[in-house]
Amino acid sequence: MNGTALALVLVAAVVHAMWNLVAKDAPGGARFVFLYYTVSAVALLPLVLWQLIAGPYHPQWTWLGAAAVTAVLHVAYGVVLQRGYAVGDLSVVYPLARGSGPLLSVLAAVLLLAERPGPLGLLGAFAVVAGVLVISGGGAGSLASRAGVGYGLLTGTAIAGYTLWDAFAVTTLAVPPLIYFGLGALLQSALLAPFAMRGSATRALWREHRGKVVLVGALSPVAYVCVLYAMRLAPVSLVAPARELSIVLGSFAAWRLLGEPHPVRRIVGATVVLAGVTAIALA
Repeated sequence: MNGTALALVLVAAVVHAMWNLVAKDAPGGARFVFLYYTVSAVALLPLVLWQLIAGPYHPQWTWLGAAAVTAVLHVAYGVVLQRGYAVGDLSVVYPLARGSGPLLSVLAAVLLLAERPGPLGLLGAFAVVAGVLVISGGGAGSLASRAGVGYGLLTGTAIAGYTLWDAFAVTTLAVPPLIYFGLGALLQSALLAPFAMRGSATRALWREHRGKVVLVGALSPVAYVCVLYAMRLAPVSLVAPARELSIVLGSFAAWRLLGEPHPVRRIVGATVVLAGVTAIALA
């Protein structure tokens, strides 16, 4: 991997861990998700319009349909992740969400697409499962820890879903990535608006936690766009595992900044998950 691609991936990993650290401390559940999706949509709208007007593209209705599917999957991801952060620790929910997504993507490819991973892929899948067990304490943790495991795995399911769909959308359907992401963010905000705009709770949340909303809404697209550009400079097989360095960074931040318990076990488990994801990506 060349130096520019590596720098972009490392920036993406740090930024992704940062916005999840901010989101962990944010109240409001789905309302918070609506607000940061809206900030992302507003920030990306000028870029999307510029690409549509000035870019060498011929917009198609399939682009809107593809963005609608990813919007539904991302709404599920955002809401479940935020619920997980409300009931569980960052050092449990975050690595499980990030690590189980690639594992489930591989399982879906095996079951639905009849793909057959080699020994390295199978070893990686085993490592992810082992890392999950280490992080969760083998299922013997507290009720909050078990709830965090459950929501982390649910979030990973949503990640696997939008990962498979997004790959189909930007390759087979040939939707330009920035336009795709921007349309998706706009539709994500629209899907949550009927719920979020009832009553005054969302306005109060914006007044009291505007800084957190803007940080997450701005940082999450930055992480995504950095990865997109890195994939233009280096093979996906190298970019994908490198970006999951955020798993270990998130677990370390949860210990040092949030004072979450069992730091050694959870950081070791996160490292095992990272090794498994790397093996899956290189298989």
